[in-house]
Amino acid sequence: MNNVTVVLHPLVQHKLSLLRRRETPTAKFRQLIREIALLLGYEVTRDLALETRVIETPLATMEAPFLAGKKLVLISILRAGNGLLEGMLDLIPSARVGHVGLYRDPESLVAIEYYFKVPEELEDRPVIILDPMLATGNSAVAAVQRVKEAGARDVKLVCLLASPDGIAAIADAHPEVHVYTAAID
Repeated sequence: MNNVTVVLHPLVQHKLSLLRRRETPTAKFRQLIREIALLLGYEVTRDLALETRVIETPLATMEAPFLAGKKLVLISILRAGNGLLEGMLDLIPSARVGHVGLYRDPESLVAIEYYFKVPEELEDRPVIILDPMLATGNSAVAAVQRVKEAGARDVKLVCLLASPDGIAAIADAHPEVHVYTAAID
C-alpha cells in the first residue's frame, strides 16, 4: 500500500472515534467530519510548493515563503464529499472548487456520472478529490479518470475511511494517485 497515508494523528483518531459512535447526533457528526477534513487537509497539502517573495514586516524587509503556482482545486464527489469540502475550505479558503456527481448503478456497481463542473487549467493545479468512503473504489476511480480527462496531472484523494478493496482499485487504475485516509476498515 505504497499509495496510502493513514493519518494517525491523535486528534484525527479521537474525532473519528466520536464520529463512529452510534449515539453521535447528526449535527455533531457533521461538525466532526468538518474538523477531521481540516486535519486531513493539513497532511494532504504537506508537499505544496513554496516560493519566496520580499515583504515588509514592522521591523524589516524579508524574504517570506508563499504558496507557489496556481491555486489548488478541491473536487467533491457529490453529495457526500461536501462534508469534507467545508473542512478543507476552512483550511484553504482560496482554493478553487469543483464537483463530480456520480451514483452507483445498484446492480452493476458501475459509477454513472450525472454532473461535472471543475475549474479551468487543471493541468497547472494540484487537485484533491474528496470522497468520505472509499469502499469498492468504483466512484473514486471514475472521478479520478474524469478529472484527468479534464487535464489534471497532480491528483490526490482524501477520504475518511478506506477499504482494502477501494485502495486496490485506485492503485490498479491510477497508481500515481496517493490516498489520504483516517482509517482502513
